[in-house]
Amino acid sequence: MSSFSNLNKDNRQHPNLDSKIYNINRTHPLIESSQEYIYYKKYVSINSDDRDMLKYPNASDFEIELPEDMLNVASLRLYDWTFPCNYDTFSSLLNNVTMTFLINNPYNPNTNNFDNLLAQKVFECLFTSANQDYTITIENGFYNPQQIATELTNKFNAAVTNRIVEYFINKSTDVTLSDTEINEYTESLTLFNADGGYNNFIIVYNAVSLNLWFGNNSDGFILTNENQFINSVTNNNIQCPALSSINIPYPPYKVPEYSYWGLPGYLGLDRCNMPSISSSNFSSVENTNISTYNSTIVPRFYYGDAVNIGDKGYWLLPNQSLPNSEVYWVQAPYKLNIIGPSHIYMEMDGQNCIDETSPYNISAFTITTNQTNGIVNSAFAKIPILSTPLSQWFDKEQLPYKFYYPPAERLRKFHIRFRYHNGVLVNFSTFNFSFTLEFTLQLPQILRKSNVKGFPDW
Repeated sequence: MSSFSNLNKDNRQHPNLDSKIYNINRTHPLIESSQEYIYYKKYVSINSDDRDMLKYPNASDFEIELPEDMLNVASLRLYDWTFPCNYDTFSSLLNNVTMTFLINNPYNPNTNNFDNLLAQKVFECLFTSANQDYTITIENGFYNPQQIATELTNKFNAAVTNRIVEYFINKSTDVTLSDTEINEYTESLTLFNADGGYNNFIIVYNAVSLNLWFGNNSDGFILTNENQFINSVTNNNIQCPALSSINIPYPPYKVPEYSYWGLPGYLGLDRCNMPSISSSNFSSVENTNISTYNSTIVPRFYYGDAVNIGDKGYWLLPNQSLPNSEVYWVQAPYKLNIIGPSHIYMEMDGQNCIDETSPYNISAFTITTNQTNGIVNSAFAKIPILSTPLSQWFDKEQLPYKFYYPPAERLRKFHIRFRYHNGVLVNFSTFNFSFTLEFTLQLPQILRKSNVKGFPDW
């Protein structure tokens, strides 16, 4: 207290002491801010192979740090991009490579007075397993229409072949059977393999209506799409074996799908089971895709050859080795989709600016409120797939941008994710991609006036 008292006392004695303690001489007055700013753009190129591949082995989900801090960011947007077109339309990740079917009405040689050992045993196998689904799994990848038709034909026939072979092997080793019965199954297996297995399924693509036709030249069948649809909609938390080695689970945030709900949905089939029809369903040729062949009603493509050169569109004829057999077929009601999703969604944690609608699903929320179940700030950018093996998507539009007010003080690290609308991550495999981010930076500037004369013509 004494020091402060002395100081105050000294000040009263020396009134000019204030100017020595506090400098109040303003020879450089403050210049008022002009509230004017300069905006300029800064671009950063990011390549997928720049990420830490040990920490982020999947190129569709990684974190990246920029070379420098971006200060006073007014806006941010995706400027350009280059993504590979070598993606899989059909893959286990998309849950669209499997489907099931039944053979509910196999050719019966007994009712057709056909005394043939192999035909008898094949009917026995098919009849006893008439209520057991056959499951096929196509190869991951991209198909053209003819390739998917061929793949399905071979897979359908292979599934039935495997079951018949397994049935014959089990019967030929069954100790409860007599030696004569065992020899019959052994002989049937030899004859069956010599004939090349089961080859009655024929699946073709109609190049005019752009849909698939499923046919069998002797056995009635059912495409059991209901099982596939139920599994696709309700079982969204399955761990994907294909990604188990890199610890990437099948996404639990995958939304229910009612359009592309599995392989049958891509093939243009209904969600309900689709039983095959035969010539007995037609009393006359009334359908534009139906004709007669040797007094038998069969499907036909009138625009030209369907399977083989010179077949004149008769792609499904009765099996000549099975007397009195008739053909069965299913016409896909919708067009074949081999392109897949049209857009990729880019997410950046904390920077998303696009609201996204979500497919309707029966949940506690949707059944108790009439509000939307969409997602606010779901994505940062919506990227059209500009190039595919068939070049379907050509659209190019101005992408949205993230606006900051006031400007973001500092940006440097980003977590980036690429997915489809259903939440499944994009599988870029080992292909690298690149994109450029555009930053609009705001810098405060002092108003300056200049008078330039004789400016050089650069």
